[in-house]
Amino acid sequence: MSAGVPHEEGRHGPQWRLHQFLHDNPTVVPFLVLALSVALFSAVVGRRFFHPFNLTLVLQQVTIIAIIGTAQTLVILTKGIDLSVGAIMVLASVVMGRLAVHVGLPVEVAFAAGLLVGIACGAVNGLLVTALRLPPFIVTLGTWSIFGALNLWYSNSETIRQQEVEAAAPFLQWLGTALRFGGARLTYGSLLMLGLAALVWYLLHRTAFGRHIYATGDDPDAARLAGIDVGRVTVAVYTIAGLICAIGGWALIGRIGAISAISGNSANLDSITAVVIGGTSLFGGRGSIVGTLVGALIVGTFRNGLALAGADALWQEFAIGVLIVIAVAIDQRIREVAS
Repeated sequence: MSAGVPHEEGRHGPQWRLHQFLHDNPTVVPFLVLALSVALFSAVVGRRFFHPFNLTLVLQQVTIIAIIGTAQTLVILTKGIDLSVGAIMVLASVVMGRLAVHVGLPVEVAFAAGLLVGIACGAVNGLLVTALRLPPFIVTLGTWSIFGALNLWYSNSETIRQQEVEAAAPFLQWLGTALRFGGARLTYGSLLMLGLAALVWYLLHRTAFGRHIYATGDDPDAARLAGIDVGRVTVAVYTIAGLICAIGGWALIGRIGAISAISGNSANLDSITAVVIGGTSLFGGRGSIVGTLVGALIVGTFRNGLALAGADALWQEFAIGVLIVIAVAIDQRIREVAS
């Protein structure tokens, strides 16, 4: 019997059952990695790591990654990818800021316009993917450049300073407001991140549309035969992702206080990192929002723990890179054995 072809006993052996369990529960491994990383850094750094201020600081640091990662998760579940999420986020924040601060529109109107920009950008991505039947990687690579160029053109590459935003549109900075209790400092942005994740979790696991998303990513041909409009689902997913990115733009303003056309440069890769480390399969049809939140926390924990340990920033990025490779390798192995 040739190697690599599982015999009947192997299909029901302990190893196969373990891989099947991990395939059906993709958040198990990320939770274990998070627990091990917390244990590791608590041993290396000591009590400073568990200080309430530091723990809430980690949560603040991953807020933007987790919000954009939520949008990226929806797209990847359909077997797609969106390289333009960071550009959409920044463009929406610039539109909000310039309309409110420079044009003088009511902040409610400026905020709504920013959300509409995110929706429009996401819809453009979805329509291009479905209408042109091009790989999402190619489409969003192109729109990443387009949205980035529009961002620089509309902003004139100028930064709207924190004092200007505070004077003209303090609502845009509201998510940066912190609730203080004990030594902890929890921002409204972090609470929004958790609420948004809960809403998307409900969408995925308690609605027919959520089941259609998983079916589209798992096997689009079978989904079509089951009566699912795969094209409509894909456009809707990219559109919702664009809206979430615009909300991320609002959170970004609250995080940094100012509005800059060059902020959030690493959001694209950071969002994919959180999704992959969180156990969502790049091959579509498997994963969860909970895993993405855990993935974002793993990234934040490693960066924070290594910083407290005095490690250079380059080793932080090195560790994240290693985690990405390991996560993709584990996903590939689980899919091969469980299929």
